[in-house]
Amino acid sequence: MSMSFSLRSESSIPGPIVSRPTLSSLSRVPKNFPACNFHRHHIIYGDATSLCKRFCGLKLWILQRLNLQPGPAKIGTVNKFGGIKNKEKYRGADPSQSALTPKEASTLKLHDDFTGGAAQYSLQPKGTYLQYVQPPPDESVAGLAKSISSPRQVPSCTFSVNGDGKSSLCIAVIGATGELAKRKIFPALFALYYSGFLPENAYIVGYSRKNLTDEDLRLMISSTLTCRIDHQQNCAEKMESFLRKTFYLYGGYDNKEGMSKLDARMELLEGKSEANRIFYLSVPQEALVDVTSTLAHYAQTQKGWNRVIIEKPFGFDAPSSNQLSQFLLSKFEENQIYRIDHLLGRNLIENLTVLRFSNLVFEPLWSRKYIRHVQVILSEDSVEAAGKYFEGYGIVRDIVHSHILQTIALFAMEPPVSLDGEDIRNEKVKVLRSIRSLEPNDVILGQYKATSGNNADLYLNDLTPTFFAAALFIDNSRWDGVPFMVRTGMGMIKHRVEIRIQFHNVAGNIYRECLGHNVDLATNELILRDLPDEAILLKVNNKMPGLGLHLDASELNLLYKDKYNAEVPDSYEHLLLDVVDGDNHLFMRSDELAAAWNILNPVLQEIDNNNIELEVYELGGRGPTGAYYLWAKHGVWWADD
Repeated sequence: MSMSFSLRSESSIPGPIVSRPTLSSLSRVPKNFPACNFHRHHIIYGDATSLCKRFCGLKLWILQRLNLQPGPAKIGTVNKFGGIKNKEKYRGADPSQSALTPKEASTLKLHDDFTGGAAQYSLQPKGTYLQYVQPPPDESVAGLAKSISSPRQVPSCTFSVNGDGKSSLCIAVIGATGELAKRKIFPALFALYYSGFLPENAYIVGYSRKNLTDEDLRLMISSTLTCRIDHQQNCAEKMESFLRKTFYLYGGYDNKEGMSKLDARMELLEGKSEANRIFYLSVPQEALVDVTSTLAHYAQTQKGWNRVIIEKPFGFDAPSSNQLSQFLLSKFEENQIYRIDHLLGRNLIENLTVLRFSNLVFEPLWSRKYIRHVQVILSEDSVEAAGKYFEGYGIVRDIVHSHILQTIALFAMEPPVSLDGEDIRNEKVKVLRSIRSLEPNDVILGQYKATSGNNADLYLNDLTPTFFAAALFIDNSRWDGVPFMVRTGMGMIKHRVEIRIQFHNVAGNIYRECLGHNVDLATNELILRDLPDEAILLKVNNKMPGLGLHLDASELNLLYKDKYNAEVPDSYEHLLLDVVDGDNHLFMRSDELAAAWNILNPVLQEIDNNNIELEVYELGGRGPTGAYYLWAKHGVWWADD
């Protein structure tokens, strides 16, 4: 192995930086350096380990000839005026402020590998030069020589994984040993990898405070990875390949040190290529601020984009949410922050805009002129999601604030300029700002009756609502006077997620007498159902076969499981792919958060002041009876379960 270094004369450098000796004075190389002189070049040869020590010694010898002390170097390029355009501050500075190009970063990494960080000057790529800065008094040449001769500074033969020059993607799962990561995040990442939606140079790094190894993490998550029915081919091979790309880092209890180690581990995987990073923060709310702060300063890449995924809840109320948003915006740009709500990753949500804006038959009807009311229903038959986490937040802060209001905003928004995420979010926030603040007399809150015999959650206290029903109104020209009836609860009779759009009765209907005594039952209705079976249903009136004129209200249905022979991807797959693609239209922006809190503030204040009594309902029932009266108050027919 040999390495060649060219020492150019002073006149060849555009703009002097430091005084340099003549070539003849540098030609007297110390005797302990095996070298030969050929055409004014010095060729130094030897094995890699000894060469590093010898070369460091050569640098010290040159410094002594120059009567200079080694010190931190600023790396830069000489501009046309002879000055230096700074590319990166001293290595010990905040790494988030670094602006190295990928080529310069790889050079600096090469230098650190050779010196162990002791010396702060290095070989530069073509077009870059060294600017020496006077070091602190204690950094002498002798001290530097001592550090170089230390056994810890012997260079290691460390090679990066990605050396093909293609853009890489590192996804760090912070809180990798938690239930959410094991049951949802890692399986979703594997599904994306198997389907080809992750780049080949994609790597997964699990991070937590448990002292595990790479193999421990792989063993832990392997049992949760499955291939969909339509993706069984080469499943085992793909799973093995995915696990080989999955690594673990023990973060310890010092987040600053842990994030620095995470950054180093990712750099090793990324190599010299352009590098992008996603950080999924699956951490408790009380740890979010510290984790986010240290991540922003010590783990961001300088060779590509960084995106941060944050789980709900996004604050406890308007002041705490605003404080959290301001903190996040002090560390990241808005377009880097992805506030995730897995319920928004359902196919039903995406279908809202597709059905409306791509079908001429629906778009002209999407207003108060034709729509009588809208029902948004989300009921859970289980109570597993409650737990200790649910206590204190309740269904209003956890589900209504994000999922329900986001669903209404997507349903009721004006046509966006384009499908760009920011254009859609601009229209969503207009709807949220137009929704009238909730009045307590338009809200029904309830709590299921928990007993030890039915394995219900007994952690709930008297102030934690598990059922919410309300009438919302949007004060704009399109939806003025149309009630949006919301019903969501836990421990209900069945798991049900759907949106029901009921249209007005036909004015002057000549078939009124043939429709029976209840005209409302024969009203046209469009149902967008996600659960129990995903479908699009349209209720229309038609003549029954036979003699005479008898009308019937029938459903034209598109049942997805009959039409499409494919398994519907999990919502986490959908949302994680959106983050990879940079599509943020299903993620809440800071102004959307603030507008949503303004809608709920009056009710939340009444709950916090214990001014609203919760109605108790049976576990496995239909919810509080007060919800039926609320529906009747606004002239809405109750969609029975």
